[in-house]
Amino acid sequence: MKVTEHFKKSQKTLFSYEIIPPKRGRSIDSIFELIEQLLPFEPPFIDLTSRSAEVYYEDLEDGSLRRHAKRKRPGTIGLSAAIKNRYNVETVPHILCKGFTKEETEDALIELNFLGINNILAVQGDELRRMSPDKTGKTHNFFATDLVKQISNMNTGKYLEELSGASPTDFCIGVAGYPEKHLEAPNLESDLKYLKQKVDAGADYIVTQMGFDNKKYFNFVDQCRAVGINIPIIPGIKIITRENHLKTIPRIFHIDIPKELSEQIEGFPKDKIYQTGVDWAIKQCRELIDAKVPCIHFYIMNTAQEVAEVVSTIK
Repeated sequence: MKVTEHFKKSQKTLFSYEIIPPKRGRSIDSIFELIEQLLPFEPPFIDLTSRSAEVYYEDLEDGSLRRHAKRKRPGTIGLSAAIKNRYNVETVPHILCKGFTKEETEDALIELNFLGINNILAVQGDELRRMSPDKTGKTHNFFATDLVKQISNMNTGKYLEELSGASPTDFCIGVAGYPEKHLEAPNLESDLKYLKQKVDAGADYIVTQMGFDNKKYFNFVDQCRAVGINIPIIPGIKIITRENHLKTIPRIFHIDIPKELSEQIEGFPKDKIYQTGVDWAIKQCRELIDAKVPCIHFYIMNTAQEVAEVVSTIK
């Protein structure tokens, strides 16, 4: 079932989850254990982040290129299929612009379509892979809008090259939204313009960056509606459980943590910090449920314990 179909069928706010594939060399069992912590809460879908390998090309004396790659995580495609087949839960693999050519993206999408995975989150991704389009002869999606257009084209049967007997795909396309603006955008108004371009290119729903202030989410939704963005907008939630989150989350994700929350965390014991983070998330979720948001999206790292506490309390 598509993500948007889950929204239409449900009479209440859903809870979805986003997890990170394990590092190279680790067992898939760690992911299965995480999924099993979430199963009692009947997740409609689970997002799987993606990360390109660090790849660069070395110029050789004969004019050819030598490709180098390192630190690659297990494939998001295989993990998505394993979770869906084992637990009968829809998965939403993240497809990146940066680090992949259009040809590689099309190959990945064809494989996902073959496996019956028809939900995608199209994101720009991190700048990890250094390569020259001129030297490789390949093409790239430089922005998420370009990636959404490529997926939308496949949904109409338009591939990069003619494929005999190929049918149109049927992907539901999610994109990212930033209530506090994307770090590369000069202002929120500019960021909304680019978000509207993604929607016009074929995006079906938006999931927001994690946030700790619901007012910013509600204002963001109002601003989106004002510029003609009318697809579902899902708020993202991250539960603070450690004091160092006060530094790492703003630095990595470029978002603010409310003063009221930081004052309840800074300098307090670990158990107090954990409970404060859980209580704050419960309060956020209750307010979002009262506002009848279609879904609340939880960002998870290595354990679902704190998410389970929040969801079990409010469900």
